[in-house]
Amino acid sequence: QVQLLESGGGSVQPGGTLRLSCAASGDTITNYCMSWFRQAPGKEREGVASVYAALGNTVYADSPKGRFTISQDNAKNTLYLQMNGLDPDDTAMYYCAASPGSLVSCMRSGLRVGSAKYWGQGTQVTVSS
Repeated sequence: QVQLLESGGGSVQPGGTLRLSCAASGDTITNYCMSWFRQAPGKEREGVASVYAALGNTVYADSPKGRFTISQDNAKNTLYLQMNGLDPDDTAMYYCAASPGSLVSCMRSGLRVGSAKYWGQGTQVTVSS
């Protein structure tokens, strides 16, 4: 069973950047579809980006596309989310998640909350002026 620990959140001004990290332990990330989700106050949790860690294939939700980049460092067993051009609408708790499965299931369902099996505790991102 994989354990996930997020870090890197904080407060930034609109247009700023942050890089979130998700350190995995107990198993290697290349055994999973790894994803970032977020949940804003009063809203449902939503998928941001997923990567089929064994091959590096990625899929993004429409909102952050072009601004956020999901990546991984297999040697460090760590997942990242580089966030550029941050907007107040990006304010949320960001969660890392892992789900077993194939490349096809990762690309088709990785952004669905129900597909994630293991979750981190989350890291808060606040964007305001």
